[in-house]
Order: sequence, then structure tokens, then C-alpha cells
Amino acid sequence: MLSNFLSNTFKIQAIINKTLVESKDIDNAMHLFSSITNKSNYMYTVMFKGLITNNVAEKVLDLFDEMKIEPNQFTLGTLFNACAVLNNNRAMKTGKRLLDEMPENYRNNNITSTSAIDMLMKFGDVKSAERIFRSIKAKNIITHGAMVKGYVGNEMFQKALDLFEEIDIELDDVTYSIAFKCCAKLCNDRAIKIGKELLAKMPENYRNDNIILTSAIDMLMKFGDVESAERIFRSIKAKGANIYGALMNGYNLNGESWKCFKIFEEMKKKDIIPDEIAWNILIGACSKSGMLHHCQYIVNQIPLNIQNKIRTQNALIDMWGKCGSIENAKNVFNLAVDRDTITYNAMINAFCLNGMGSQAAELYREMPNNLRDHVSQICVLNAC
Repeated sequence: MLSNFLSNTFKIQAIINKTLVESKDIDNAMHLFSSITNKSNYMYTVMFKGLITNNVAEKVLDLFDEMKIEPNQFTLGTLFNACAVLNNNRAMKTGKRLLDEMPENYRNNNITSTSAIDMLMKFGDVKSAERIFRSIKAKNIITHGAMVKGYVGNEMFQKALDLFEEIDIELDDVTYSIAFKCCAKLCNDRAIKIGKELLAKMPENYRNDNIILTSAIDMLMKFGDVESAERIFRSIKAKGANIYGALMNGYNLNGESWKCFKIFEEMKKKDIIPDEIAWNILIGACSKSGMLHHCQYIVNQIPLNIQNKIRTQNALIDMWGKCGSIENAKNVFNLAVDRDTITYNAMINAFCLNGMGSQAAELYREMPNNLRDHVSQICVLNAC
């Protein structure tokens, strides 16, 4: 009975998929997979994808080492994805070997080549990624998107813009979002021109997409074009916390932090719950306002699970220090369990800002050597 069941490839694959995706039971899925004889490329591909989804990409390489058949183009693409996710020495060695041995007839498959480009870009091997990109005869928007994303990931923003200007096919939602992020990073005359042109030509069906418009608002705010960012914000029908966060962050960047509190009240009226990023932006607005009643009002509403996160604690120490409430800053510092360089620097700076140079120097001496950086030294020198 069991042998009859195991001989049915589709049933086996369905149960493995369910075990991995729905139950996230990796051990059982691996056990079931190992019991199958005559595994096909399709079965390996589905198994690999499930392991990547469950954040155990290392097991993909373990299974690949045991693989008795040559991977086809789809299996290769998934293996490249696993190597990109891992991005360690083993993954680099495996990924580059697979690429070197890849049959010639697979090299013009856009899906496989796009996965290879993404992998190489994650490895920081931009030249090899460019070589593959140039070799593809029929490039599509996904291939272009992988290249642009890779350039941005390697902080080669000028090259990303060069490629945008060469693209003569319609952009998709992902590519628009990457383009706006790239322009926001560069923020020079060329980036401003390209970013605004892309925004003006963007199809109507993308103009209510929260992810794209978050990137667009962030870009415009980096350009200093607050009015255009506000206009886009008002045009969005279903706003998410990320959209509100982008607008508030823009206000902080452009010296209009007071507007953040108005936006926060709008969020409350619409029952939109701020995420960790939005709370930290609001804390930043409080730091800039320097008004204690604003600080206490916001802090009283931050959920405890957010207050216990180190990034939020760092922001709170900075805020209380800048608002002159050194006791509150010390309380947050003492509660912080996973202190990092920013935690110590924020507290040292808080002491400095409040004329407590000796306490700043004492904390610097207590600071673990591996956490000290040039900012710590500048802070403590300013205190002396």
C-alpha cells in the first residue's frame, strides 16, 4: 500500500509541499523525500523551493550534494536562488561551479539567467553578472530588474541609472520601486530629472500601489519636494503604515517635524497602527522638537514589545538626551539588554548634551572595546 502511494509522484510532491509550506515540518519533509526512489528534477525543485521558503537554504546544498541526476534549467535557477540567500563561501563555490558547468542551451533562458545574475550580484561579482546580462539575446523587464537591483545592492547607483536610460520596455512595479530608491540615494540633478520623469510617466494602475508610492514619496522627500510628496500621499485611497512612515520621515528630513504629530493623529483616527519603523520616526520627530510633553505623549502610546527592541531603545535614549531628561535616558539605557555601539554612543552623547562630561567619560571606560568607534571617541572628547 505504501509503495503504491510512494510511486505516485504528484501525491508525494503534494504531501511534501504541504508538510513544508503549511506545517513547516522540515524533518518529516526531508524524511519523506529521502524515502523516494527515482527522484525527478521537478521533485528536487519543489523541495529546494520549500527549504528556501523555510529559511534552511543550507539544506538545499546538502541535498544537491546527494543528487544523482543532472539539474535542469529550473532546478539550476532554484539552486542559484539558494546560493544567493546563503551568500557564504560554500554557496559561492557551489554557485560559480554550477554556472561554469551550465549547458549552453540554458544560457538564454531568462528565468535561469536572472537567478544567476541575482546570485552573482549578491556575491558582489558585478562583472560576471554584467557578462551574463550582455549575453542574453532577448532581455525582458525581469532581467533588467535583476541587474538594476544588483547595482543598487552594490551601491553602484550611477550604473543603475545608466541602465534605466537604456530600457526601452515598460517597467513593472518592482522596477519602478527600485528606480525611485536609486534616485533617492543619488539625489543629484540627473537623479532628480530621471526620478520625476519616471513618476510622471508611471501608468495609472501603479498609482495606488503602497510599495511603489512609499518609494516615490521617500524619493521626493529626499529631493526636498515636500509638496509633490504630500500630493501623492493625499491621492492614495488605502494608506498603510509604511506610507505614513515615509511621509513622516520626509518631514523629519526637511525640518518639518511638527507635521509628524498631525499625521500621527490622522493614523489614530483611521485605526492605522504604526509599525516599529513609524514609531522610531515619531521618536525622531520628538528629538527634533525638543518638547518634553510631545516626548511623553508619544512614549506613553508605544507598545511594550516595540519599546523593548534595541533600535527603539537607542532612539529613545537619543530623544530623552536631546530633550534634557537625562534620568529617562538612563532608565532606558539600564533596561537595554542587547546594548550595541549605538546604545552606548547615544547615552554618552546624552551625558555630553546635558553637561555631564565626567559621566560620559566614565561610561566610555565601561564600554566594551569591540563596541567603540570613532563616534564614541568624538562624543567623549566633546565632553572633556
